[in-house]
Amino acid sequence: MRVNVSARHFKASDKLQEFAASELMRLRKLYDNIIDGEVVLSWQKSSKTSEINLNVNGTKLTATEVSDDFYKCIPKTVDKLERQLRRYKGKLYKGR
Repeated sequence: MRVNVSARHFKASDKLQEFAASELMRLRKLYDNIIDGEVVLSWQKSSKTSEINLNVNGTKLTATEVSDDFYKCIPKTVDKLERQLRRYKGKLYKGR
């Protein structure tokens, strides 16, 4: 799985980028056919937003979370995607 981490309105540290990539890699245990993931971190005065887009076999899964700290909102966003991925996988195997 390819992972792309980008930041809007600030320069993300290497530690933050590595944290985001490692959190996203948790999803590989759940489903092997994830093609790529894009993490967009956005900073505004009072809030920090993480948005993650996954490309799974031509299907796009997206989740967004807003918090006061990136280290809180990135895992919550990955948890949302985990639920979406479980639902997607269930629909995929249910049709067989």
